[in-house]
Amino acid sequence: MFTGIIEELGHVVALSWRGDSAVLTVSGPRVVEDAVHGASIAVNGVCLTVTDADAATGQVRFDVMAETLRRSNLGRLTAGDRVNLERAVGVADRLGGHIVQGHVDGTAELLSRVPGERWEVVRFGLPQELAGYVVQKGSVAVDGVSLTVSGVAPDAFEVSLIPTTLALTTLGTRRPGEQVNLEVDVLAKYVERLLQTGSASPAEVLR
Repeated sequence: MFTGIIEELGHVVALSWRGDSAVLTVSGPRVVEDAVHGASIAVNGVCLTVTDADAATGQVRFDVMAETLRRSNLGRLTAGDRVNLERAVGVADRLGGHIVQGHVDGTAELLSRVPGERWEVVRFGLPQELAGYVVQKGSVAVDGVSLTVSGVAPDAFEVSLIPTTLALTTLGTRRPGEQVNLEVDVLAKYVERLLQTGSASPAEVLR
């Protein structure tokens, strides 16, 4: 599990394709310093399992399967691209963002950026199948960054990015037309499932 608080802005060393899968090599000295085989690290919000880590070079490798490549933007990465990195949260750590599983639900297009004096309002497309999970003032993870939704339309949503987010994550340099990874709030999924199966009534869920 992750919190959506990015620890480091790393970069891609290589994406080597192996048929319908790939090996991703990333440079990120901070997250690699204590990485071991089998550890979990979120790359642009995608939970990946470490297959090899070298603290001396600050590089870490992951196997990326076809399903992950299909649902995320990782397959579009090239050497030199910046990526958001976060290690799995420890049991005693503070939950600074929101509950992020690293299980990306899909991708969305960055539609526009409107700059303020020190912040920006960024608008993203909203896939129809995810629209019901995105609500005003709710939480969403965009490329692994925990954000509060500041505006919602039937086919789009907006977030307001503070200077820290602009400076320390990939969202500061994303351009209109680029694809970002989306993970909606898992709590909404559980509520939906409970109601679908008849395990709980709306009144019980809200109690």
